Amino acid sequence: MSPALQDLSLADLAIAALLVLINGAVSMLLRLDLERRLLWAALRTVLQLLAVGYVLGWVFAYDRWYAVLALMAAMTLIAGISGSQRGPWRYAGQTLDSIVSIWMGSWLVAAVGLLAVIRIHPWYTPQYAIPILGMILGNTLTGAALGVERMTHELTARRDRVESALALGATRWEAAREPARQAVRAGMLPTLNQMTVVGIMSLPGMMTGQVLAGQSPLQAVRYQIVIMFLIAAGSSLGTLGAVLLTYRRLFSADHCYLAARLLPRSTR
Repeated sequence: MSPALQDLSLADLAIAALLVLINGAVSMLLRLDLERRLLWAALRTVLQLLAVGYVLGWVFAYDRWYAVLALMAAMTLIAGISGSQRGPWRYAGQTLDSIVSIWMGSWLVAAVGLLAVIRIHPWYTPQYAIPILGMILGNTLTGAALGVERMTHELTARRDRVESALALGATRWEAAREPARQAVRAGMLPTLNQMTVVGIMSLPGMMTGQVLAGQSPLQAVRYQIVIMFLIAAGSSLGTLGAVLLTYRRLFSADHCYLAARLLPRSTR
């Protein structure tokens, strides 16, 4: 019989927190000037996870579909807003595009996973619905943000070629096709790279958690395979949606490139 996973005390957390001092020491040794950012990141990690823990504890105990749905919607909104704030370029409507693309990609794939693959009943069982959506959301956010960042970069760097193609009679899609291809590729690559090394160089979080909880390693592997495929699909759909919505914002129906809509993001 495998030993039960023991509860962690505040002293245990304090010991783990001391390990962050390694990061601070490296920053000071190499004069990276990251000490304040490391401290702020560590504080945010503790506060955010504690807050999430209390919220999840209440949702798990309450166990009502509307409470689960509200939390999932809040997670998605936060992911969408966060994704729209990345990259050196921005445009009007980017936040809405980010929310829509991440929402549609992650929720569609999560629904397939919960209802058709894992077949959770009821579907809103919080210990399944919330973590599964959360894992899909995190990767969909990354893919969509990288896709939009690459799309705006390519359109900015290729502005002369894009406008020349349009002037010579190309349609807006013909002019934007190569930047869009590069953007979707950039958004999909992190998940593809993760899939190539999973189980060899790293053990994913869900599989590790199940093994620590005493689940059979083979069953944990099966669940992790499902999660990886859900993540890959969500990331792909979210990236594609974000890139296409960006394309619609930056090209008019009469095949003009609206470069003036792209503005540099303030770094203050």
